[in-house]
Amino acid sequence: VVMVSVALGVGVTLAAGLLPALSASRVTPLEALRPSFTATLNSASQRDASGVPQSPSVPGRSAGRAANREFSAGELSALIGAGLIGFALIVLFSKQAGLLALGGLALLVGLVMLAPALIRPIAVVFGALLTIIFAGEGTGTLAEGNLTRQTSRAAVTASAMMIGIAIIVASGGMISSLSDYYSGIIQKTLGSDYLLVPPSIGTWSGNVGASKGLVDTLRSLRGVGDVSSLRYAASSVNGKAVSLLAIDPVIYPRISGLDFLEGDPATAYAALGAERALIVNGVLAANAGVKAGDSVRLATPDGEQEYRVAAVAGDYFNYKILTAYISQANLEAQFHKSEDVFIQVNLAPGADSNDVKTRLLSIVKDYPQFHLIEGKAYRDDVNQQTQSAFSIMYILLGVLAVPSLIALLNTLAIGVIERTREIGMLRAIGATRSQVQRMIVAESLLLAGIGTAIGLVAGLYLGDVLVVSLSAAGLRIPYAFPAAGLLSAMATGLLFGVLAALVPARQAARLEIIRALRYE
Repeated sequence: VVMVSVALGVGVTLAAGLLPALSASRVTPLEALRPSFTATLNSASQRDASGVPQSPSVPGRSAGRAANREFSAGELSALIGAGLIGFALIVLFSKQAGLLALGGLALLVGLVMLAPALIRPIAVVFGALLTIIFAGEGTGTLAEGNLTRQTSRAAVTASAMMIGIAIIVASGGMISSLSDYYSGIIQKTLGSDYLLVPPSIGTWSGNVGASKGLVDTLRSLRGVGDVSSLRYAASSVNGKAVSLLAIDPVIYPRISGLDFLEGDPATAYAALGAERALIVNGVLAANAGVKAGDSVRLATPDGEQEYRVAAVAGDYFNYKILTAYISQANLEAQFHKSEDVFIQVNLAPGADSNDVKTRLLSIVKDYPQFHLIEGKAYRDDVNQQTQSAFSIMYILLGVLAVPSLIALLNTLAIGVIERTREIGMLRAIGATRSQVQRMIVAESLLLAGIGTAIGLVAGLYLGDVLVVSLSAAGLRIPYAFPAAGLLSAMATGLLFGVLAALVPARQAARLEIIRALRYE
């Protein structure tokens, strides 16, 4: 990790300096010694003693042509950026998982290339809002003018802010989608009133099961409704080692269920009870390259048997493990296993939950391999753990956005230094220290607003890319609109805009008027 970090740090620094280095190396000594285009135009606008305006010098015309070349390059960059964004949108609507990563990269590069052209129109919109906020001062207008002077520099800063905001929104979208998915699948597959849980969940081979007599005893209790169980055997499907779980296809859907990705639930459960059929989860389907309707070779103690894939579905415990589901009748006939390793119990309508729980505890105490848990308490505990993990991820996302704050601070500080004389003139004609500070804050908010606006768009796209990309691992999660992520991103952008302006605004307000006017 240390070696990779050093390589990335040095490599990124060298790459960042490449274009400026090439640009600087092309400047000839004579071009560097010539007066600037602005200075030439100022001298050309002066009249001689006879009152005849002087013509601009040749160096001025040369600089003008250079400016035109830069403008053409800017237009070309904007066109390429627009084309990349168009390509990214086509990829998004096509939902081709193999191209989504390329589309996300194209979107980011396209927005960075298009950013200089977007600075002015977005600055005008946000500048109008700031003009309303700072009514009567012209602070918003001044900030807008300062920002649009150096569109390239503003675009670089806005791009840094965009990437930070995009990370927050994209990750927020993925976290929201995963959170909703986990909550739904927990409720769907663990929706029973009581659970008899073994010590090891998921890695079922280490558990000691119970005979069928336990389930029969539970069903005979007054106040108990449906009782369902899972049975386990190790096997392989098309040469892939799998965890084989057996269910009762009639009772299991009434008390629990699977999260279906392909196939009809009723038809799939019926197939499990009527033929040699199995249901594979998404991870197994992706790894083995199978889909609903395919035939697979299932390894049994008596040799390989051909099974038909009735559907693609999974449960909460096994969504990361290669798992297949068959009927308990087929497991007993071909694997000679009838031990229950996981049991779910529902209350009968109108039953007294406390009375039933007491009866269940009296039975379970004779089976130390199981622990009785209330279904709702277990689901709430799992959801709380999941939300805690996601909360930590949001904190990490906030830390990742800090570089954009540094870039914003750096741009504002440079702007204050470059406009020292201008700030002195504002102070000389009556601008107060607080007005100068508000001008810098307004400029910072404009930059942050531009970066945030572009970042929100990029983040929504990248969030969808991340969620769809999970389908390659067998998880088909619907994209949940990240409302919390958008609010967090906007709050972060505005907060960074204020924080980044604190030091430069104080620096500008403390400039002495005389020294500022003498500054060259």
